[in-house]
Amino acid sequence: MAAKVDAEKCIGCGACEGTCPVGAIKVNGDKAVVDEAACVSCGACAGGCPVEAITVD
Repeated sequence: MAAKVDAEKCIGCGACEGTCPVGAIKVNGDKAVVDEAACVSCGACAGGCPVEAITVD
């Protein structure tokens, strides 16, 4: 299951980009977007998000 971004919470800060070990998350415009095919569901991006906008189920 790939990480999910809550667009209402996301502030587009880019903290998640630097934490993803496979480069599966990028800020596009002002919101983070997950490449579901590349995501390995490790949760690093969720742990790096200062506003808790990312979840991994």
